Amino acid sequence: MEKAVRALSFPLFVRLLSVPSLLCLLSLLCCVPAGRPCLQCDRRVRLLHEDYLLAAASATIEDQIELKKILDYAYVTYTTTSNQYSGVIDPTTLYRASTEYQSEFDRFQGSQLTGPLTFEAIQILEKGRKILEKHLQTFVQKGLCPNKCGLLYQRVMNCLSCQYMLHTCPSTTQDCGEYPVEAAEGGQAVLDCFLPWHSLVVGRTDYHYTWAPGTQRTANLTEGDFRVLVVTEDSSVVLNQLHVDEEGTYRCLLTDGKGTVLSRTHFLLTVTPSPVPTPRSLLTLPSLPPSYDASPISHPPTDLLLVIIIMVTALSLTASLALAIAFGLMTLRQQREEEEREGKR
Repeated sequence: MEKAVRALSFPLFVRLLSVPSLLCLLSLLCCVPAGRPCLQCDRRVRLLHEDYLLAAASATIEDQIELKKILDYAYVTYTTTSNQYSGVIDPTTLYRASTEYQSEFDRFQGSQLTGPLTFEAIQILEKGRKILEKHLQTFVQKGLCPNKCGLLYQRVMNCLSCQYMLHTCPSTTQDCGEYPVEAAEGGQAVLDCFLPWHSLVVGRTDYHYTWAPGTQRTANLTEGDFRVLVVTEDSSVVLNQLHVDEEGTYRCLLTDGKGTVLSRTHFLLTVTPSPVPTPRSLLTLPSLPPSYDASPISHPPTDLLLVIIIMVTALSLTASLALAIAFGLMTLRQQREEEEREGKR
C-alpha cells in the first residue's frame, strides 16, 4: 500500500483527496519514513513551507489538511528523486536548487490563483521537484567525483539524514599524466601539478616534489631513484638558473594529512645546452710589394748615445754656471753704484 501511494502522480493524488477518503489517506501517509529530501535540508525551504501553511489559515479545515498532506507527499517525491541521483548533493548545488525554488515559490504566492488552492499547491511543489532533479542531474554528471585520476574524498550532504559526509571517489589510476618540459640552460622552468578537483579535497594537503636525475622514463623508475626536492602547500615550483645536469624526471604527489597519495604527476625536464661561442677569425694583412726593403732599420750604437748625453749634460751645466756668474756680477755692480750715490750725498 505504501508503494502505491508513492507511485501516485500529483494530479491523481488531488483527485483522491476527497473528504470520504481523507482519513484513510492520512493514515497511509503517516506510515511514510520521515527522511527529509535535499531541498528540505535547507532551512529556508522548510520555513517557506511553514509560512505557506500559516498563510492558508483562512482556508477551510479540509483545505488546510489537504495542503499539509500535499506538502508531506511532496517530501516523499523529493526523496525519491534524490535517491535516483546517488542520494547526495554538495552545498553549492543545494544552494542553487533551493534559491531557484524559493524564487518560484515567491512568484507563486504573489500571483492570482486560477484554480483550486490544492491544485495550485501541487503545481508549485511539482515544479520544485523538477528544479531539484535538474540540479541533481547536473551535479551527478559534472560535480560528483570529477576526478578522472587520483583519489578524492568529497564533502557532500546525505539527502536522507541532511548530514554532511565524505564521499569516496576512487578512479582507475592515481597517475595524472606525464608532461614534457623544455628549458634553455641558464633559464627557468615552471612545474605545476594542480588539477581543478584538488580544490574539493577536504582537510590539509601538501604537494611533494621529488626528482630523479637523468633521462629515464617513468616506467623504469623506482622509489629509490627519486630525491626530495620540496614539500609545499603551493602546487607549483619554479626552477631557476637551470644546468644541463638538472634535467630528469620530476614527480609531484598530492597527499592528505595522513600521507595518503591523492594524485601523482610526472614532468620530463629537458635542458638545452647553451651554444658554444664561435672564435673570432684573425685578420690577414695584405702582402708587401716586392720592392719593399724588409731589412731592419739601423739604430745608432749605444756608446754614441752615451757620449751625446754626456755632452748635452756638460753644456747644460756650463750654461747654468755662466748664468749664475753673470747674475752675481750684475748684483755686485748694482751694490757699488748705490754705495757711490750715498757717498756723494
